[in-house]
Amino acid sequence: MPKRLIKTNVAGSHAVGGSLASLRKKLGIPGSFPAEVLDDAERAAARWTEDPDFQARFVDRSDIPFVTVDPASSLDLDQAFFIEREGAGYLVRYAISAVGMFIEPGGPLDAETHRRGQTLYGPDGSIPLHPEVLSNDAASLLPGRERPVYLWYHHLDASGELTWTWIELAAIRSVAKLSYDQVQAAFDGGPSLPPEVKDDQMALLAEVGMKRQILEASRGGISLALPEQVVEAHEGGYRLAFRNMTRVEEWNAQLSLLTGIAAARLMGDANVGILRTMPPAERRDIERLRSVARALRLNWPEGVSYPYFVRGISSHTSAGAAFLNEAVGLFRGAGYRTLPIGVEEGGRHGEVVLDHAALATRYAHVTAPLRRLADRYALEICRCICTGEDMPEWVEDGLGRLPVEMAASAKVAGQYERGALDAVEALVLAGREGEAFDGVVVDVLRRRVKSVAAEDSRGLGKVMIREPAIQATIVGDPLVRGTKVSAVLRRAEISTSTVEFRLPGEAGVVDG
Repeated sequence: MPKRLIKTNVAGSHAVGGSLASLRKKLGIPGSFPAEVLDDAERAAARWTEDPDFQARFVDRSDIPFVTVDPASSLDLDQAFFIEREGAGYLVRYAISAVGMFIEPGGPLDAETHRRGQTLYGPDGSIPLHPEVLSNDAASLLPGRERPVYLWYHHLDASGELTWTWIELAAIRSVAKLSYDQVQAAFDGGPSLPPEVKDDQMALLAEVGMKRQILEASRGGISLALPEQVVEAHEGGYRLAFRNMTRVEEWNAQLSLLTGIAAARLMGDANVGILRTMPPAERRDIERLRSVARALRLNWPEGVSYPYFVRGISSHTSAGAAFLNEAVGLFRGAGYRTLPIGVEEGGRHGEVVLDHAALATRYAHVTAPLRRLADRYALEICRCICTGEDMPEWVEDGLGRLPVEMAASAKVAGQYERGALDAVEALVLAGREGEAFDGVVVDVLRRRVKSVAAEDSRGLGKVMIREPAIQATIVGDPLVRGTKVSAVLRRAEISTSTVEFRLPGEAGVVDG
C-alpha cells in the first residue's frame, strides 16, 4: 500500500535475497511459470489484437477519459475511474480489467492461476498470479492503450448512497497513470496533474470518497488506517518503513469498496456468487478491548460504539498506537462463502455469516482480478446477473472450489509477508545487540518467560520501534501497554529470523 514514509533503515540485498529464497522454498511458493503456461498466456494476450470475434464483445468507450491511481511503480493496473455529476448525485464509471476473458478454461494458464490463488508481494519483487504478458501488459489498464474491461456504472444520490448499478463489457483507453503521492501533492498545492486529466476528476474523487466514508461510519463500519510496516528495495539494499495511508488512497479505496458492495448486492439478490465475509466481534472481545482502553487511560464512554470510538484514536500517540494494535485484531475470521447456501449449512441466509463485519454490510472481492483469482469469477457472475445471460460453464465448474483455494493462498501470503518482515528485521539489527532503541509497548501477552538467574517470571510482550521500523518481542517487568520504553536489543539471529528486545536490567531472560 502506498503510504507516507516515516522512518527507514537499510540492509544488504544479498543476505535478504538468500533468506527470502529459503522462505519461498519452505512455503512451497512457485517460482517462474512453466513453459506451457507462458505459451498459453502469449496466446491469450494475442486475442485482443488478433481475434475480431473477441474484440466485438466489447463496446467502444475509448472516448471517456479514464484515469488510474496506484502506487508509482505499479504496472498491474486493475482499475480506472471517471466520475460525473448526475443531477444532485453522481455517476461513477469504474472499469476493471477483463483478464478472465483472455483465459482459456481448463488450459495450462487457468490451472496455474488456481494453484497460485493470488499475487504475492515480497521485498525482492512480486510472485504474480498471471504472467507479465497479461498482468503488466495486455490486461493492464496502461495509459494510451485500448483495453477490455468490465465497466461498472454506479449511480449515487446526493449523499453518496448507491441507488443503481449496471455492468457492460467495454473497451476503454486510460489517459493517465497517476500515483497516490502525485495526486496527494496536487491536493496539497504541489505540481498540477497532467493536462489529459479532466479538471474536476480529483475534486469529485475527494467528494465521493468522503461521502462514502460518512456512510460507512453511519452504518457502523470501520476502516482502520494504521501505520503499516513494509519492506522496500532501496539503494541496492532493502529498508524497513512505517507508512501511513494518504487521504487520496482512502478516497480511492472507497470506490473499490463501493464496487464490492454493489457486487455483493447483485449476487445476494440473485442468490448466486461468492462473498467476502467476516463474522462480527464477540461481546467478550469488545469488553476486553474496553479494558485495554481503561488501562491506557483512554476515555471510552458507555453507549459509544466501537467503530465511533476507534475513529477518534490517533496512531501517533503511544497509547493510541497500543490501542489500535489491539483493535485491529477484534475482527477475525475473514473468508469466502459461495451462494446459494446449502441445506447442510443451515438453509436460510440468516443462519450463516454473509456480511463483512468490519464494513457492516455484504461485500465481495471484484476489483483486483489481475492479482486475485476469486475476483475473476465474481466479475463474470455480476455481469451475467445484469444482462440475464447464463453463467459460463467455467464459472459453474470452478465456483465451489474457490473458498478452499483462496483460504490456502491467503495463509501462504500471510506467512510470506510476516516471514519477509522477520528476515529483514533480523538483518537490519544484526550486530547491534546491547543497543537501546526508543519504543512503545503495544501488546502484553499472557504467556510468561522465566529468568535463568531467578525463579520469578518475566512478562512477554510486543514493542514497536519507530527507527528502524520494527515490531518485535520484548521481555521484562513491568510491561504496560502504551508506555514508552528504552528497548535493548537482546538478540537478532539471521539464521532463524528472530529479533528480541528486553527492558534494561533483563539481560538474563530466555524463553521458558
